[in-house]
Amino acid sequence: MTPLLFFAFLLLSHLPGSLCRVTTVGDLAVLEGRSVMIPCHYGPQYASYVKYWCHGSVKDLCTSLVRSDAPRGQAAPGEDKVAMFDDPVQQVFTVTMTELQKEDSGWYWCGVEVGGVWSADVTASLHINVIQGMSVVNSMVSGEEGTSVTVQCLYSQGYRQHEKRWCRSGDWSSCLVTDGEGRYEDQAVEIRDDLTKAFTVTLKGLARRDTGWYWCAAGQQQVAVYILVTPPSTTAPAPTVTSPPEESPQSVPVSPSVSPSVSPSVSPLPRHVAKGADHHRPLWEFPLMVCGVLFILMVLVLLPWKILDQYNKTHRTRQAELEARLSDPPGDDWQNTSVVFLNSASQKVYGF
Repeated sequence: MTPLLFFAFLLLSHLPGSLCRVTTVGDLAVLEGRSVMIPCHYGPQYASYVKYWCHGSVKDLCTSLVRSDAPRGQAAPGEDKVAMFDDPVQQVFTVTMTELQKEDSGWYWCGVEVGGVWSADVTASLHINVIQGMSVVNSMVSGEEGTSVTVQCLYSQGYRQHEKRWCRSGDWSSCLVTDGEGRYEDQAVEIRDDLTKAFTVTLKGLARRDTGWYWCAAGQQQVAVYILVTPPSTTAPAPTVTSPPEESPQSVPVSPSVSPSVSPSVSPLPRHVAKGADHHRPLWEFPLMVCGVLFILMVLVLLPWKILDQYNKTHRTRQAELEARLSDPPGDDWQNTSVVFLNSASQKVYGF
């Protein structure tokens, strides 16, 4: 009985953490030198608890980088590029990491400091991989004929000094290369490099023949972009409004917005529909319902076990008493005992 009670107590003590876990995004790959923002969502009962962000492969041994209870402006050396903002109303705290380097790769933990002997901190983990390479903000960009579109190409810190190129896929001779100041421009294409982490390519005066795949390139790295040129949109003429004659007021239509009761098609919605949003269940009801269900299940399991255990104890006690009686040596009274055999045929009795 004692192990089951201990297990039940341990389960109930960890129940809030199992029902209202901290959640965050999946694993991330970030270009070196760039920034990343990570949202960490928590349950409503943790709104006033201390939040933290730590780095390490093991939760209990990770290094804390920022805490919600830390005084502002007192970050440790090397930790000033990490910031946290907690929003108890939205039940989320956001961590921002800037100027990521290769050594920043690894496991990170969103944590809520619960404390206590039986209550472990509530956490969620993700892996951040800081890589060298390139990416684009949008891998597909579309625009109408005659207009312009802009493609933003991102690169890691190691490619700041490399020349940047814009090429038509499959035709390296079509590559347009930036100069020493990170610029290129002609009548159809303009390239601007900020020399830190991104360069933009602007395609001007789009034509249908410009549809296809292109490359953003820096050094030996390149990333594909698809440009889609669509026909120009046509503007429909504005409808002509004719005023009704003044001498026939009966022909003037009644606007539904003026008298909604005249037209049933625009009648106002019922009151209970308009206020349906007020009947949402509070967030704490779900954990309470689960706790109740688990408690009932534990009672249904423990009660039969208790009855069976009591029956076994009673059975063992009776068995022991019976064995004790059978093992007692017989007394001297057996010599005075008469044994009677009844013969139904002769009706004679024999005694000793």
